[in-house]
Amino acid sequence: MPMTQTFTSTQNEIIRYVYDETSLSENLLIEEWIATDSESLDFYMDCLELKAQMNKIILYPKEITLDRIFDYSRNYKPAV
Repeated sequence: MPMTQTFTSTQNEIIRYVYDETSLSENLLIEEWIATDSESLDFYMDCLELKAQMNKIILYPKEITLDRIFDYSRNYKPAV
């Protein structure tokens, strides 16, 4: 099944802007888009909110995963 693109290039640029991956000249263009297009502004605000929420996520490995890693480390014998 072919992959369908769901983002426009403008949206991709806004995401890059949110993550500080754009150049100074790109920043100026994106800021102009955001200032003049309400859909772009809404998308930008949604991106900022999602980024803030994702930064709050704390992931912990399952105990069995840690056990397997520690078992492997204890039994590892380097080939010399």
